[in-house]
Amino acid sequence: MNRHHGLLIAAGVVVVLGGGIVLGRLSKPAVPATAAAPEARKPLYYRNPMGLPDTSPVPKQDEMGMDYIPVYAEDEANAAPGIVVLSPEKIQTLGVRTEAVRRQRLDPGLQASGTIVVDETRQHVIAPRFDGWVASLQANQTGMAVRRGQILATVYSPQLLAAQEDYRLADAALRQLRDGDAASLQSMQRLRDAARRRLLNWGIDAGQLEHLAHLQPGNLAITAPVAGVIVEKPVVQGARFGAGDTLLRLADLSTVWVTVNVPATQIGRVRLGQHARFTSPALAGQVFAGQVGFLQPVLDTATRTLAVRVALPNPDSRLRPGLFGTVDLIGDSGHEALTIPRSALIDSGQRQLTLIEVAPGRFAPRQITTGLRSGDRVEVLDGVHEGERVVVEGNFLIDAESNLRAALQGMATAQPAAPAHDTGAHDMIGHGMPAADGARAEHAMPTASKPDPHAGHVMPAAPKPDPHADHEMPPPKADPHANHDMSDRER
Repeated sequence: MNRHHGLLIAAGVVVVLGGGIVLGRLSKPAVPATAAAPEARKPLYYRNPMGLPDTSPVPKQDEMGMDYIPVYAEDEANAAPGIVVLSPEKIQTLGVRTEAVRRQRLDPGLQASGTIVVDETRQHVIAPRFDGWVASLQANQTGMAVRRGQILATVYSPQLLAAQEDYRLADAALRQLRDGDAASLQSMQRLRDAARRRLLNWGIDAGQLEHLAHLQPGNLAITAPVAGVIVEKPVVQGARFGAGDTLLRLADLSTVWVTVNVPATQIGRVRLGQHARFTSPALAGQVFAGQVGFLQPVLDTATRTLAVRVALPNPDSRLRPGLFGTVDLIGDSGHEALTIPRSALIDSGQRQLTLIEVAPGRFAPRQITTGLRSGDRVEVLDGVHEGERVVVEGNFLIDAESNLRAALQGMATAQPAAPAHDTGAHDMIGHGMPAADGARAEHAMPTASKPDPHAGHVMPAAPKPDPHADHEMPPPKADPHANHDMSDRER
């Protein structure tokens, strides 16, 4: 009995507790549901980190182990075709720097590299006009400096010996016939003059002829026509030479040339008589002044440059042929123009672009027309306005990003979406099928159906029957060697 009462008491307690809980929940004021946690953004695709036209629908790495960059829907929506949107963190990472477009006076001068060469008008060659041998060679070193009139070599020639003897005999006979008859005097004088002209045509000057009697017969001392250096010595002492062979080549270095290669786009800034300055790292602190003396009439097709020659005085021979340096071609007073830094120009050969900061963190490419270039500044004729900011560092990375974005957007617009067909909304009454409900009955099929495109076409005839059909194949012939015992043949 006590046990039965205990169970009833326990059941009553459970009922009371359960009712209290239910009443508490029902009487508790409703609490508004908390806002759902924002969903993580899902990238549309992943693009190449180096700006290459390569995308991936899933995360991956390139050949250098760099992660592909995710591109989100809001990034695509906020960016117009070609415009690149960068966060401040990306701008700092890429090192993007901008500079304002401004007006300034351009220097019309031009700076180019140049090389010292020998003045071609001051080269001399020693080439006797007769056959002979080199008896002695005083100028026996290449690069040796010589003075004007200095003996370079002594040569021997049988032809020279004969001409010298003819001149001596004719001159001695003329002196003896001065008191003789006029006819003999004129005849001998003609012989002497002929021998003299022969010697003069061979390059023997009048001073050498006066001392011809004091020279050894058949020998001739060759002297330097100008002061200079020996730049070529193809012979040695005792060598034989023919008429016209080069024995020595001299160069007068009192004036030298510096050849300048001017780009084809800058040849309009060069003119004859223009003042020029030459400097070289080998001659630090020294400046050599000269003038433009010649412009080549044709361009070098390999380098697309124009060769310009500047004549430079070289009294102390400090300017040596082969010396490399910089030439400043000085122009007239320049003009003021709208300019951008040279690093802001992106020249592809077909068009010229610069990146404009249209808003903080937003960059757009813009085509421009350039003019003169002076130092690190480029004249802009059209495309930008004063005060606009152009990208001067990091522009190639932004340009690659802009090209990729424009290409991807162009691909997206080139693929139109396929029209949706609601086959369930078509009314099938015209085909003998009842409408499913009233909504579908309102969309009736058109009464006139399209003509059959195959109407009036003649169908090809049925394929020809097989000529071998219903033919019985002959049974295979029996093997004549079947059931033969071949054991005796093995023995």
